[in-house]
Amino acid sequence: LKPLDIVIPAGSMLNPEYPAAVVAGNVETSSCITNALYGALGVMASAQGTMNNFTFGNDRYQYYETIAGGSGAGDGFAGTACVQTHMTNSRLTDPEILEWRYPVRLDSFAIRRGSGGAGRWRGGDGAIRRVRFLETMTAAILSGHRRVPPYGMAGGLPGAVGRNTVQRADGSLIALDACASVDMHPGDVFIIETPGGGGYGAVE
Repeated sequence: LKPLDIVIPAGSMLNPEYPAAVVAGNVETSSCITNALYGALGVMASAQGTMNNFTFGNDRYQYYETIAGGSGAGDGFAGTACVQTHMTNSRLTDPEILEWRYPVRLDSFAIRRGSGGAGRWRGGDGAIRRVRFLETMTAAILSGHRRVPPYGMAGGLPGAVGRNTVQRADGSLIALDACASVDMHPGDVFIIETPGGGGYGAVE
């Protein structure tokens, strides 16, 4: 492969200058850059393109995790479901440890079936994670691809966008933005549906 010259102008989003506000460069921005490079080179369809950063806590407990999603498909291979992609390499806390150390319950953690983009090689499916709160805490989500779907390639279809929702103890649902903070009370459930990866090649 020939080396690439990458030009990043000073003062741009990828090369900011003080006093520009910066946050999530190593989680959200890096995921977008990796997808953009793979897309420009025609290597593979978009992965979920986010780390789905989920935090919660109060004056006694604090917790942070990133949540897997679908990887993109490429020429000759399908994407993988529920996997950390590109810039991510973190593991989730075991459910037993999470529930032992924090006043929450992991109601479910499952594959989000059908969220990967269709194609000759299908994109990987995202995940659905439901965390029930047993004590009043503040929860926050910092995520991407909630409006723009992860792109498909060579005729493949995009993956599904992610969704963030709070289900209150009375059953009512509150749709959250990609980046949001919300007070959680006993019985409330925070639901994170992560994006699927893009498909590759037209469906035959």
